[in-house]
Amino acid sequence: MTYLEDVADRLNRTVKIALDTGEASSIEEAEQIFAGYRLQIVVGGDVAHKPVLQAALLTAVNCAARTFLGGVTVVGAAGPLRVMLPPFVYLEQAILGLGGRLAGEIDPAAPTLAIGDVDDLGLEPLAIRATFAEWCGGVVPVASHVRLAETGAFTSAGVLAGALGVSEIFQRLRSGTPMACRRAVGLDLWEPDRDWRRGETARVLDRLPSSAWLVGLGNLGQAYLWTLGLLPYGSEAAELVLQDVDVLAPSNLSTSLLTTPERLGDQKTRAMADWAETRGFKTAIVERSFSADFRVGLREPAVALIGVDNALGRQAVEDVGFERVIEAGLGRGPQDFLGIDLHTFPASKPAREIWRETAASEADIAQPAYAAMLEQSKDRCGTVRLAGRTIGAPFVGAVAASLVVAELVRLTLGGTRHEVISCHLRDLSGRSVVRGEPWAAFNAGSIRLAA
Repeated sequence: MTYLEDVADRLNRTVKIALDTGEASSIEEAEQIFAGYRLQIVVGGDVAHKPVLQAALLTAVNCAARTFLGGVTVVGAAGPLRVMLPPFVYLEQAILGLGGRLAGEIDPAAPTLAIGDVDDLGLEPLAIRATFAEWCGGVVPVASHVRLAETGAFTSAGVLAGALGVSEIFQRLRSGTPMACRRAVGLDLWEPDRDWRRGETARVLDRLPSSAWLVGLGNLGQAYLWTLGLLPYGSEAAELVLQDVDVLAPSNLSTSLLTTPERLGDQKTRAMADWAETRGFKTAIVERSFSADFRVGLREPAVALIGVDNALGRQAVEDVGFERVIEAGLGRGPQDFLGIDLHTFPASKPAREIWRETAASEADIAQPAYAAMLEQSKDRCGTVRLAGRTIGAPFVGAVAASLVVAELVRLTLGGTRHEVISCHLRDLSGRSVVRGEPWAAFNAGSIRLAA
């Protein structure tokens, strides 16, 4: 492994923003910038009893611990877990295991995310509240005194709210979005083109998908698995096929919600299968690149969740025999990494037409950090490859996963299909939602919720 390959494997993909914008002239300087970012989560007593609020809390801790290098503290969390997150049994254990710290008192100077029955913190403009109702989830300024009904069992709404809380505070600290933490931001996962603040009802969540095939186990794929794992599956296990060819590298710690230091160097498939089986899923693994040269078997999961950034692989998603495909892609670069595009197939436009262009543009190495690396290494090709590595943030993957898993569960319940959902966390109000023509009748398979 060359010097630059080692740097690429270890580089924090969110910290890379400071390299790509030119504000940091070295990786060390970029890490110092991010070491100044911290987050405080203040938890109300009702969180001990509400699975969806616990999903919001755990997602926020997991995302923030990988993003805010100055640390994540949680005040007020106590009680048993109401979601399944092995090996943890209590909230406090899970928070510590996910990289958070427990604190006894509120720090009035820290950017704050409130979850549950928390009184007015008086910390505007950097105090926001995560809230939900049924399939709706989002965040609002604490000072607005807005709060949804916080009823329902769809934990993906909590994943969405927790991830958006981290996103808003991150954008505020980065000073790129002046309205961040001063606005209401959220989505209705049942009908993404509705106003989420109305907290409208959706079909009763009485069944969950019985199987899925996950292609790609990086930022997106692990976010899918995290979100599926928090759903109220009981003793009847769902079947998952996990497909990837890569090993876990240190850079995955910064973006991927289920990557832990002790599993670095392991195949992604095997590490994720271990986690999924501990959670109670049945798993099979496929350790080969995704392409059109194989066929899905009759007894294998017929619905695929795709989370790869390889255009050739995405072109092939309709070619191998999946009955339904739900795919998401994330934006690139310091301006677009907050973007999310979701597609479902079959669709009015085939996958091979959507991703017809496969040529990648050469990365810019004119920024000071990359110029210094080139001077040190004399390796132009390696420097270009390093600069071309994508920026990634775990909270973006978690928001995307809430949309993808909602689409999967909606398929199971017979709800509306969305052919395209395109949004950007800098301004979710500008999202584009295209409803697809109803699919032909198809039994994706389902199992009942846990009691």
